[in-house]
Amino acid sequence: MNAPTTVVVACLAGHGIGPEVTAAASRALAQVSRQHGFRVDEVHPPFDGEGVMSSGHPLPAATRSAALASDAVLVAGATAPALAGVRAELDLGARVTRTLDETGEATTFAPLRPDAESWTLERAFQAARARAGRLVSVGVNGAWSKQVAAHGERHDGVEVEHRTLAEALFLLAEGSAGVLVAEHVLGEAISEAPRLGRRRRLIATGDLSVSGPSLFAPTHGTAHDDAGQGMADPSEMLLATALLLTEGLGRRRAGEALEESLALALGRPHQPANVAGAGVVATTREFVDAVLGLLPSARRDTEFALGGMR
Repeated sequence: MNAPTTVVVACLAGHGIGPEVTAAASRALAQVSRQHGFRVDEVHPPFDGEGVMSSGHPLPAATRSAALASDAVLVAGATAPALAGVRAELDLGARVTRTLDETGEATTFAPLRPDAESWTLERAFQAARARAGRLVSVGVNGAWSKQVAAHGERHDGVEVEHRTLAEALFLLAEGSAGVLVAEHVLGEAISEAPRLGRRRRLIATGDLSVSGPSLFAPTHGTAHDDAGQGMADPSEMLLATALLLTEGLGRRRAGEALEESLALALGRPHQPANVAGAGVVATTREFVDAVLGLLPSARRDTEFALGGMR
């Protein structure tokens, strides 16, 4: 057998619950990569609060270098001020947002600049082909429609559905919308729409790089009162990890298996302590144990699907 491919992930934990949810992500990366035949080497440079404590700066030069040298960057919280410095170093072309709730899931792609529209469309078509073979397009300009049609010709089998912005926002607010892509002028509205729904949902985001590493994070912050008590909710961090696998490292089967395991675990009684309505309170570690225990059944490769591995 060939040696497994090795990828490098820069993990920026920061302070608060950051180290706890990052540890949960590390456990997930280690197990899912082992099951899918590749290896993840993690680097953990100081970032945000821990960067200030170690060197007097929230984003030390060594942390910048580690992020740029990685294959993907995983941040424990999307609200850290130092994150702007990381993004500024990357060649970012699109924002991808993944949501998961009891109604299903949705993935939105939005270009971060006009010249990245075609590149973003290609990423969206690839995701649509891998999921349900359906893509929702949201645009207002004729040039956008022509680009969508051109990409559709190269992706035979993907059904394209055109929606207005109002229709797309309704779909995203109500729940499952599949894979959706918007032109640049509508990108901000589409990226923010998943946060507007009234039901509780997990949201993870990724800033996709045209060249170099992409950056992934849960939408929550890290400065929680329950930091250090082993009761932090790692759900969004695990969703961000699954998104990193699918859209950042090209390990789609591995990412889908992790996300399916997460969804299954959330439907069971043992949930993180701060999940509203949880039947039985679980510690961070207990919840991650439940997710990882479901990985073999969530895998869709032949030997796992047939029960060859237990």
